[in-house]
Amino acid sequence: MLRNYSNSRTLGDNIRLGTLTAFTAGTINIASLLIFLSFTSNVTGHYAILAAEISKGNWAQVAVVGGWIFLFFFGGFVSNFIVINFNKKSKYFAHSMPIVLEILCLLFVGVYGQFFYRRTLEETEFLVSLMLFATGLQNGLTASISNFSVKTTHLTGTTTDLGILFSMFTQKKFRKNGELIARAKLLTSIMFAYVLGAVFSGLTYYYLEFRVFYVISLCLLVVIGYDMYKIHIRHFKTQYRYSKIFKKPNLVAYLYDKIHGIPEIKEKRQEKRKLVFED
Repeated sequence: MLRNYSNSRTLGDNIRLGTLTAFTAGTINIASLLIFLSFTSNVTGHYAILAAEISKGNWAQVAVVGGWIFLFFFGGFVSNFIVINFNKKSKYFAHSMPIVLEILCLLFVGVYGQFFYRRTLEETEFLVSLMLFATGLQNGLTASISNFSVKTTHLTGTTTDLGILFSMFTQKKFRKNGELIARAKLLTSIMFAYVLGAVFSGLTYYYLEFRVFYVISLCLLVVIGYDMYKIHIRHFKTQYRYSKIFKKPNLVAYLYDKIHGIPEIKEKRQEKRKLVFED
């Protein structure tokens, strides 16, 4: 999900990344709505509130809402900054660090809310700020590494694109276009995952309360862990092949043989085939 970058990504990479991160975005958004009466996975509504507060001359609220918008923007900035500056050194590190920062932000919200939150306005504004920064990190990362194909914290553009695609599918020539079909699959999976996450959050919040942020963090750990598993397995197999080619046994090759069994030699296989044929 996180290893590949830009045009080297497959549809499967984008769908896996999109569904898991959209699920977490939907969960975050509904949890923040139920707890803080504020959306935190997008800033469309906050722009409207900002304009309303400016027209009223309520400058204290203008500063707060303006800060929220800036933090969402800053989250996207930080994600892409990490990706473009560390991508050459380690793609996995560059792509996983924004997720790690998001997890830390959400864990802080969960721990603070569970043990210290007293429902004051200042606390609410601070925690909403942290959540907006976290979702900005997520949205910036998914858009950056997927060449802007995957955006998972809001569905405005997704719904618009799906409307356009389905109108195109009324013509046969577009229904046979593999690129358009792949795009529709990706957007549909993101939409359903987001709604599923929102429903999950709404159903479980009254039982979990602030502990729902631990569940969200666990989902994001799956995103990180999947690629870590793939990278280590690939390294494991590479070391095994190296030991067989150069006949230099090592610990990795020994463990590989223990797990998968020592492969049969070609001569033994041929002998078995002869016996079967003679029988």
